[in-house]
Amino acid sequence: MAYVEARHLNIVVAGLSEMLKRTDHKKKDQEHKKMHIVIRKFQPSDNEAVMAIFQNGTQEHIIPAFKYAISQPLHITVTLCFFTVGYILGGGSVVLALLAGGLWIGLLYYCCYEFYTGYVRLKLNTDMRDIAGFYLSRPDNCFWVAEAEINSRPQIMGIVAVEGKALPDSRQKYGELFRMNVLSTSRRTGLASRLCETVIDFCKERRFSKIVLHVTFTQTSAIAFYRKMGFKLVRTPEQAEAQYWGLWLARSAVLRMEKILQP
Repeated sequence: MAYVEARHLNIVVAGLSEMLKRTDHKKKDQEHKKMHIVIRKFQPSDNEAVMAIFQNGTQEHIIPAFKYAISQPLHITVTLCFFTVGYILGGGSVVLALLAGGLWIGLLYYCCYEFYTGYVRLKLNTDMRDIAGFYLSRPDNCFWVAEAEINSRPQIMGIVAVEGKALPDSRQKYGELFRMNVLSTSRRTGLASRLCETVIDFCKERRFSKIVLHVTFTQTSAIAFYRKMGFKLVRTPEQAEAQYWGLWLARSAVLRMEKILQP
């Protein structure tokens, strides 16, 4: 009887939790409908806000990637081995067992951390170092921000960029979508769709044959979003800009997605 009651209570709690989430999403939608959000090209005065969105939006994937890595059967086995070896070599010391296991878990976290923070460091020294020079001085590139007025002050809510590239052995060009990031408070409001559509329209105007982008497979929400926008998974895994051993320990892979615009 107690089991049945507990199970019933869990179902009720789960239902209430789902209702609260839906209410929160509806509230966000209503708030954003009241806002006048403008998608415009990047301006130098946007730099500080854009950098913060880029860094925070990229590094928020560290914890999900770590949870995925530590939950893999191989890593669970290795973690148990470290605990066991530490316990045996420590003469039955629980402290040394915990220390040995903790060192392995710490290494996994470091690999996930370095995968994303290393990516941020790399991009801050390449295209993000001079956004106007890289994206706005070339006709096939562009960088947009989504801006809204909050409490009578303009605030950047999201960013996205595209770089035009030439297809090998072809006169055709394609666009590569970069820097898609939206503030957590503005997600599930349609803003990401508007940013993505801005890139699609730009690429169509340039007569690009397709749009490509890259995500890691732990970004399940992003993958689902891009599928909804008409992108398809075409190849996996891609070579990532990280040391191979760190990438392997993080159990991460980079996926390539494409949206065909014209044959």
